[in-house]
Order: sequence, then structure tokens, then C-alpha cells
Amino acid sequence: MSRVKGGTVSRRRRKRLFNRAEGYRGKRKNVWRVARQAVDRAHEHAYKGRKQKKRDFRKLWIVRINAASRANGISYSRFMHGLAQAGIELDRRVLADLALHEPETFTELVEKAKAAVTA
Repeated sequence: MSRVKGGTVSRRRRKRLFNRAEGYRGKRKNVWRVARQAVDRAHEHAYKGRKQKKRDFRKLWIVRINAASRANGISYSRFMHGLAQAGIELDRRVLADLALHEPETFTELVEKAKAAVTA
């Protein structure tokens, strides 16, 4: 029985890894063992980063909503509670966008929230 070297499969696997390591410095781009470690670590960081991005954006939206609502004379927590009481179901991303780009509309929402809290 003849020996099978499997060169095409191995080459394809190595090529895929080195393509992912493209742009890395030093041995990380062209030495199999080092490149594999670097790519694996990069994938771990990318996975964590996708989760962290959601947290970071939520924090940013809350900060923007808080600043805009305090400028209109109400705290963030009272504003969000007032929106819930008024039955206005807008998520934080939309509220932060309104606070940044359409302050008049945001002021109207604050007034509705204030009315719902006091009522």
C-alpha cells in the first residue's frame, strides 16, 4: 500500500491560518506554532469584545440620556420610570439618539414622563 501524504489538506489548513495571521508582526505571521497561538488568542479577544461592545454602548446611552434629562430638570431614573408609567416603550438607543440629535422631541418626552410621575 502506498503512503498518503495529504499535502493539499495540510496546505489548505496552513494557508487559512496564515491568511488570518496576515498583518501580524514577527514570527506571528509566518511560523505555524506562533501564528496559531496568536490567531487563537485574537479569536478569544474578538469573542469577548463582541460581548463588551454591547455593555459599552448601553453605558454610553445611559450617560447621554442622563445628561439630557438632567438638563430638562429630571433624573435618569425618574425619567425612565415616567416613560414606563406613560406607556412609552422606546429603548435606550433611540432615546440617546433623540437626546443628541432632536432635543425638542426629547424635551417633549421629558414633559410626558414628568406628567406621568406626578399623576
